[in-house]
Parts: sequence; C-alpha cells; structure tokens
Amino acid sequence: MLPNSFSLNKTTEDRLKLLKLRTGVAPNVSARLAFFKSIHSGFKATNWGDYVIDGGLRLDKLTWLGSNQLVIETVLKSYYPRIESVTEMQRVWAMHVEHGSASFHNRYDLGDFVSEILK
Repeated sequence: MLPNSFSLNKTTEDRLKLLKLRTGVAPNVSARLAFFKSIHSGFKATNWGDYVIDGGLRLDKLTWLGSNQLVIETVLKSYYPRIESVTEMQRVWAMHVEHGSASFHNRYDLGDFVSEILK
C-alpha cells in the first residue's frame, strides 16, 4: 500500500530533525509517534493531491514504519478506503505525520517530549 521508500515534506522533516537534536529521538521514530498522535486526535487528511513531498530524507518503508508497518497501513486503508494509489497513500501518511508532529516543535528535552506524547 505504501511505496517501498518514501519521504516527508521539507517542513516536517526539519521539525523532526530539530526534535532529534533536542531529545535524541530519531526522525523515523518520532514520525511513527506523530502519525499515531494525529490518528488519535481524529485528524482526517483532505486535498492530498495538492500536498507536496519535497523532503530529502528518503527512507525505506521498514525504517519509517518499523514493526508498526502492518498497523499503520491497515489504519490508513480503513480511514481512506477509496485511495488506491501508493503515491496518494504516501501523501496521506505524510500529512498525518505533519499534523501529529506540529505539537512536538516546542519540545526541548526528552521528558517534555514524552509528556506531549502522553497527552
């Protein structure tokens, strides 16, 4: 359902890299947390056809999703059953990561980051 390798948009990528500098949490791990935070908040992606993926950090599916791969792809498929294109599904995933990571950008240490995740 998702391509074998993909990336985020530049803004989200920069946000996750800054978070890594502040907390030590790798961008792929914080992307997973951001995705689930977005899903938990009830966010639904719209206009994904216009969403631009322009980040330079291109990782394989296993690195981005880890052992959560099946869960993430199943959640995406159940939330967006009409999407058939892997490119569109990548955009939707990236939109969820962007939405979920927005609450992380003001976190300055690991404890602060963890407390934000647990909200």
